[in-house]
Amino acid sequence: MAVLIFKLRGAPDDEADDIRQLLDDNHFDWYETTAGNWGISMPGIWLSDDSQKDHAEELIKDYQVDRYIRVRGEYEQLKREGKHRKLIDVIKEDPGKFALYVIGIAAILYFSVEPFVDMFLNPGY
Repeated sequence: MAVLIFKLRGAPDDEADDIRQLLDDNHFDWYETTAGNWGISMPGIWLSDDSQKDHAEELIKDYQVDRYIRVRGEYEQLKREGKHRKLIDVIKEDPGKFALYVIGIAAILYFSVEPFVDMFLNPGY
């Protein structure tokens, strides 16, 4: 019976590619499913033979630990050099999107708090 071994939703493309390569290199029989046309299905990498699950999970866990150490090291290096991405960089990349987010957050806060403010300012209602 098939078993889900790696969820692709939210996974970076390079990590998914590495997992595919890892499974190929270790001769696992696997297949991939997409999120479908509406994006509601489970995108993932599945093993055809569930007896291989424990070995595959162990390999993937080892890979993810190595990946974490490598990516964290790269981030720390960028941070030491002052080249890491900051909030101001995100704002500069797409100021319109940032403005829409701020407006949306302000609107949600206003409509969430406004009834309580009215209740305290006009207690007769």
